[in-house]
Amino acid sequence: MGSFNQDPFISETLSINGEALSGSRLFKINCVGCHGISAQGFVGPDLHEATQEMSDKKIINQVIRGLTPPMPSFEIEPKSMADLLAYMHSLN
Repeated sequence: MGSFNQDPFISETLSINGEALSGSRLFKINCVGCHGISAQGFVGPDLHEATQEMSDKKIINQVIRGLTPPMPSFEIEPKSMADLLAYMHSLN
């Protein structure tokens, strides 16, 4: 119900079982400059509670759209985004 208007990228990402280890690698390449080597926060916020405070859908939108400056938007494949989400869930 209501899925007819859901973003296809989000739908595809949420249908994939992500791998935290791959997500960790992506994080280290793309995210540590702002979020710190262990996601503890630096220029960007600490991400250890992010998956408790935000839905996966909101996290995906944040990553692909860069909704809160100075965060840039990232072009990322759904599988990679699913891996990044799995990594973020492993931080809790």
